[in-house]
Amino acid sequence: MSRVLLGLLLLSAISFAQPKTDSLDQLASDFWTWRAEYRPFTFDDVPRMEHAAGMRVWSAAAVAKQRVDLAEFERRWKAMPTDHWPTSQIVDYRLMGSALARVRWELDVNPRWQRDPAFYVEQTIDALQEELMSPAPFNAPRSREIVARTENIPSILEQGKLNLKAIAPFAQLTIALLADIDARLARVERGVSPLLTSDDLRARFRVAIAAASKALIDYREWLKQNLPNMRQDFTLGDKAYGFFLHQVALLPYTPEQLLAMARQDFERVLAMESYERQRDLRAPELKLPATAEEESARMARDDANIRRYLVEHQILTVPPDLPHWTARLAPDYVVALDGFGELDDFTGPSRLHQDGVRWIQPPSNNLPYFWKAFAQDPRTTGVHEGVPGHFFQLSLAWRNPDPIRRQYYDSGANEGIGFYAEEMMLDAGLYDDSPRSRGIIYSFARLRALRVEVDVKLALGRFTIAQAADYLARTVPMDRETAAGEAASFATAPGLGIAYEIGKLQIQRMLAERRLEQGDKFTLGEFHDYVWSNGNVPLSLQRWDLLGLDDDVKKVDELAR
Repeated sequence: MSRVLLGLLLLSAISFAQPKTDSLDQLASDFWTWRAEYRPFTFDDVPRMEHAAGMRVWSAAAVAKQRVDLAEFERRWKAMPTDHWPTSQIVDYRLMGSALARVRWELDVNPRWQRDPAFYVEQTIDALQEELMSPAPFNAPRSREIVARTENIPSILEQGKLNLKAIAPFAQLTIALLADIDARLARVERGVSPLLTSDDLRARFRVAIAAASKALIDYREWLKQNLPNMRQDFTLGDKAYGFFLHQVALLPYTPEQLLAMARQDFERVLAMESYERQRDLRAPELKLPATAEEESARMARDDANIRRYLVEHQILTVPPDLPHWTARLAPDYVVALDGFGELDDFTGPSRLHQDGVRWIQPPSNNLPYFWKAFAQDPRTTGVHEGVPGHFFQLSLAWRNPDPIRRQYYDSGANEGIGFYAEEMMLDAGLYDDSPRSRGIIYSFARLRALRVEVDVKLALGRFTIAQAADYLARTVPMDRETAAGEAASFATAPGLGIAYEIGKLQIQRMLAERRLEQGDKFTLGEFHDYVWSNGNVPLSLQRWDLLGLDDDVKKVDELAR
């Protein structure tokens, strides 16, 4: 054997014995493919990522398999040599750490799959609702997925019964949520069946809806029967809540700091609202549109006007090919599922060419808090949900050339930008033509600040759900139904309620620092373009990436220890 051949064989043996160093891009690619298959569905309206098609399983064995997979991803992540990486790459590395921590949070730290019966309503009803949110027509793959998700409902609910050690207040909320589920699903079947692409699928859907309705009623009655034996305490506690704050959301604050920040901003907003009220003593009241069609036409005009305003005032770059935010009268099969999730379609990475949709109901003075505000002036909620808020921000972030930043998701940044956009557009003059609309924005700001107090106090056991709902209804003020929904949401999924207010404050701080750093060279448009295109990234990491300031990240690490 020649020395050359011997050398090649030895080199091959060494290479085989010592695996190649894992790359961050490969880890991310593997993780996001896996996550698309296993990530739970959620009532949260912002689409965190597109789910893989096919049946879902939430058996104990399937959860155990997720834990094994997660441990391997964590091992690979921790083994990476990051010592000489540039800041931008370390930011991406920290993003993946947060993404892994979110899975650990869902499986073990706040295991809603064991604590909260509504979790299985999300995995069934919300899974179906998500597939129905984009407008018809339905093509063949979508029709098959609608049927498959409906057929999946009974087995998931049976797995839930075996997994749950349910908490009584959460069970009571779920029982109320399913009070008329049979009538709702009957409306879904009547509306969706004619839109499916074949007689076979229509027949399967009718059978699947009947089975799903029976399974959900059985699930509701099972919860009622077991309610007396369920524990009452739903408190998450300091340690678990701290895990979310510091390892998932990467926030450099303690719960007490969050409360202080939100209270100070609430007091500021209350003062500003008081001035606005005096300014508007003689201003005419807002008029509701006569029809949903008129409301939709208003939204179309407002979408065009807001885009023009952003460009003319150099607030944000508006790509000419970016689709529009629209309002459409909701078909009955969409209305039937109102209350399970927000009726928005923000599209997704595979549908970047499609317009976003806010599904609306006919205008009425009896509409809930947010619905009525949207009808009075579509800009008031359109700025948060549409342009320049969620739809606009997500459309830009999904175009980010960095695949890790493009796929990562975090409510703190998304909802923080949405709230920041509301106040920023108010201060930038968008509502100068409508005094009463300015009042609505201040009312929204009150709610965002109060959500922090509700979120923190629910997680730490300082509020019951009823106390939180009463506090919101009285202090915002808002209708009792919306307040109850808010309180229930933040009790079962702690961490979301703080995202709006704290995210906004982080952006404002970062803006001030950037302006002081650049002086006369600072341009608001450039700053916003960076924040919006990186809008899925936690703001402590955006600040490090943009300004080179890593003190927030160091504080996060200190608090996480």
